[in-house]
Amino acid sequence: MENFKVRFVPLGGVVGVTKNMYVYELYQGDVLQDILLVDCGIGFPQEKELGVDFVIPDISYLVDKVDKIRGLLLTHGHEDHIGAVPYLYDKLGKPQIFTSKLTAMFVANKVKEFAISPDITVVQYGKDYSFGGFQARFIPVTHSIPDTMHILIKTPAGSFYHGPDYKLDLTPPYGSPPDFYEIVKAGKDGLLCVMSDALGAERDGLTLSESIVGQTFEDEMRKTKGKFIMTTFSSNISRIRQCCEAAIKFNRSIIFLGRSMRENTRLSSEIGYLPIPESLMGKEEDAARLPPNKICLIVAGSQGQYDSALYKIARKQNKNIRIKSGDKVIFSSDPIPGNENEVYALIEELSLQGAEVIYSDIQEQLHASGHGSREDLKFLMRFTHPKYLLPIGGNIRHQREYQKLAVDLGYSKENVLLLNEGETMWFMKNDAEAGETVETKNIYVDAYGVGDVGNVVLRDRKTLSSEGMVVALIIVDGRGAMVARPRILSRGFVFEKNEDALYEDAAKLIEKTIRPNTERILDMTALKRETAKILENFFYEARGRRPLVVVDTIEV
Repeated sequence: MENFKVRFVPLGGVVGVTKNMYVYELYQGDVLQDILLVDCGIGFPQEKELGVDFVIPDISYLVDKVDKIRGLLLTHGHEDHIGAVPYLYDKLGKPQIFTSKLTAMFVANKVKEFAISPDITVVQYGKDYSFGGFQARFIPVTHSIPDTMHILIKTPAGSFYHGPDYKLDLTPPYGSPPDFYEIVKAGKDGLLCVMSDALGAERDGLTLSESIVGQTFEDEMRKTKGKFIMTTFSSNISRIRQCCEAAIKFNRSIIFLGRSMRENTRLSSEIGYLPIPESLMGKEEDAARLPPNKICLIVAGSQGQYDSALYKIARKQNKNIRIKSGDKVIFSSDPIPGNENEVYALIEELSLQGAEVIYSDIQEQLHASGHGSREDLKFLMRFTHPKYLLPIGGNIRHQREYQKLAVDLGYSKENVLLLNEGETMWFMKNDAEAGETVETKNIYVDAYGVGDVGNVVLRDRKTLSSEGMVVALIIVDGRGAMVARPRILSRGFVFEKNEDALYEDAAKLIEKTIRPNTERILDMTALKRETAKILENFFYEARGRRPLVVVDTIEV
């Protein structure tokens, strides 16, 4: 039992909110014994408009340690906690996955198109699971999706409470409230560190119960004479269920729109989490024939995503659904920071077509956060009273606010451990100290693959979007000698009527650069690089802009 220590390595989630992935390593002396992974999610980068779909954790640190990975534990079914599983599962050595019932179904469905068949265990509450030198116990809590869990991790070096995304909802619309007995017992038995959700550390009070939104749906649906349209995250099954219950009460056919929305609701229905009478289950084409006051549409696209189901409705691209006066659209989620423009653009379009659009800026109780506010966070600190606290799931300002809350409760500032992505922490018996930093980088995923979108590609995409592109073609013969005036083509750089003289000067500059050196071009790669650099400087001096310059040769 002596000389054990645990290394905590966040590969995502500590300052970026999303892309959650955490590594627990158990050492005896300097020898790594076992690794336990918690969550494996995606992130949503600011570069999304440049063709980046999302970001996944960088697992380079784990590549030579996969034989030590004893399990992958998933706390709940949101994309920022499970979305990277299809991309990283094989590279992690195909570890056994342990999670809750709904999350297990989401993961199994997600990996189908990747031809992956992971070994998934649906956990039992109140049972201890062994992973080498680790023991884990799963504790049900409340969030904005059913079957959310916290994890008590026991090791020879001490016990840890891994507590991401949660709020203390005493009246959840579905399922049980948090298991306060298990939470308090974990604290009574002794905890070295609590890794806690910190996203709501700036909000006063307790986070509102999810149940308040159900009453809002019912009140608004009662007043709606036309189609009732609700949009939220497709994984927010508790929210979706409450909207369905209101629709059932008013005898409206329920129609789900959007691939993710249809898939998630289908899976939830299969395990009894979304009970809907067969007579009220509608299809998209039913919307064209049913009376408007008999329709409830639950639609993906609450973040204004391009080509989403709601986007197509707003842009009049759905042949079965047209917005008319009397229709009501409820945005039952707040915009993720960075998505505000897209969301407000949809609100404008829907309003212009005659819909009454209701969103959180103009009405309360349309959305209840899934993350605990200050009092929720303080309750968890009191219930668990660990020696150390480590905020996760927020950004730097949330960490700082969380630290202030802990200090108010009597913790020393030094015992609230603030980490950045890749920074590590060593835990020994009753002690903790900063460890070496693990190098991480963003692994971008776009339509063409994983990791193909590097920093150079992003830089070029940014340049194309703001500065345009110029292509310089150098015409050479079979011996590599330039035989004609270079051709200059551009897109998005200068107006056509202004380009002739500019490009004539650019062509002359290329000739001046090449011909004094030699009639025959020997090092074509070096020449292209040098020519591109010269043209970039030339265009900047001439127009004050730096287009993406591509230099190529044509042999005649």
